[in-house]
Amino acid sequence: MPSSGRHVTMLTEGTYPHIHGGVSTWCDQLVRGMPEVDFNVLALTGSGREPVTWELPPNVYRHTAFPLWGAVPARRPLLGKERRRFIDVYERFLLSMLDPESGCDFTQGLYALARLARAGRLSAAMRSEAALRSLMWIWTMPHLQIAAARPTVHDALTATDLLEHALRPLAARLPEDCVAHAVSSGLATLPALAAQHFDGVPFLLTEHGIYLRERYLGYRTGEQSWPVKSVILSFYRELNSMGYRQADLITPCNQYNRRWEERGGAPVDRIRTVYNGVDPNLFPHAGPDPAVPTLSWCGRVDPIKDLETLIRAYAMVRAELPEVRLRLFGPVPAGNADYRTRLEKLAAELGVSDGISYEGRISDVASAYAAGSVVMLSSISEGFPFSLIEAMSCGRATISTDVGGVREAVGDAGLVVPPREPALMAEATLALLRDDAYRTELGARARSRVVDQFTLHRSVDGFRRIYLELAGSPEPVPRYAPVAEPRAEVPQALDDWTLELVDPWYRELASDGSVW
Repeated sequence: MPSSGRHVTMLTEGTYPHIHGGVSTWCDQLVRGMPEVDFNVLALTGSGREPVTWELPPNVYRHTAFPLWGAVPARRPLLGKERRRFIDVYERFLLSMLDPESGCDFTQGLYALARLARAGRLSAAMRSEAALRSLMWIWTMPHLQIAAARPTVHDALTATDLLEHALRPLAARLPEDCVAHAVSSGLATLPALAAQHFDGVPFLLTEHGIYLRERYLGYRTGEQSWPVKSVILSFYRELNSMGYRQADLITPCNQYNRRWEERGGAPVDRIRTVYNGVDPNLFPHAGPDPAVPTLSWCGRVDPIKDLETLIRAYAMVRAELPEVRLRLFGPVPAGNADYRTRLEKLAAELGVSDGISYEGRISDVASAYAAGSVVMLSSISEGFPFSLIEAMSCGRATISTDVGGVREAVGDAGLVVPPREPALMAEATLALLRDDAYRTELGARARSRVVDQFTLHRSVDGFRRIYLELAGSPEPVPRYAPVAEPRAEVPQALDDWTLELVDPWYRELASDGSVW
């Protein structure tokens, strides 16, 4: 562990060590890459009963699943002056989210609610009739836009319930001698913010995908009413900005994320990009292409991976090259069975079901990339995707959507197309499948790029130095050869779109070009 005596509390939400995926892979790489550091993993989960799907290494000395849902222990309600103080704090907290002109401060409100949560009193207070009446009173104020939607008592009950569950992590206590490392923005930052404020615990924030953007994308098709979405997304917006402002250090995994964080209020001098990395020895060159032209995809079957676009593109490719196959490697997470069914129905409608195989999760991930002539990535949101740099390490040509840090990862070693554009994806795919020499050349470039810039050693060593720095290590920090961050050419349209964001800066978070 760091010589100052501090250790690391890793804060996750819906990922490690309960779910497989890119962020979980990154977490496992980090803890295994630093056997000298003791890790305490606090995982925000649904029920708290989710199985651990990763084998935890010996230096994970404690793992706690913290449930966001389920019953909470009964506590006596707040009465008299305590209740009045809570209602005053809660109303100011709501106003900070719903009425930016009110002058109320979200940060002060959150810390006040954290005191109640740490005393085990917040959940009962928020489930009181008084709290419900406060929300009804505030969001029906005539000068607020939300009042025009005529929010109902049912809307207020739903919003209050969602907000109460979201705030539960404020009750989690962290060791006072640790470094708190939230591996996503959002709810995972709540215990870190409270520990930083009350106990002086250093707070490190790493962001892979843009958490707030993904909340906006998810709620666009959610079943909740607009007033409910307004409350919850306002909460996520303010919490996201607070995390950016308060973190002692922010480590985005790409420059794309860094731009969002700066726009969200993160001080420039507290942002340090650390790219994800892979071990080239575990993902060696895959060798010759498969005998049958094949498109390979690897990840979790999830709407954010936009496999509909991939299947539509595949149908267009197959109309030109009937022998091409599509192999999808990866698990269907709990709750996503309906999405898998939707994909199967789409393939049937397009007449390509016989060419698509769902391979499920495999232990030898490198073989999934080797199975493809081209490796595909069709996501609508990514950070710095492991599946992409792993495929590149295997010497495979890739076709990816232009989201997150994809363009930074690929450089000139693969093809990048706009998201949700199956025709353009199909055009790029046909170009590679028809040109063996170019495909081979891209694969060779990809392997070289990973070896030169995106190795696991480089990534883990960056965080080793950061942990020692935040822990206040009195010992000299080991230094290695300085690393120049790769600077990818960013499309002008993306630059313009980022600069167009004005206060409130989140208006175009839906990111498919539309305002929501």
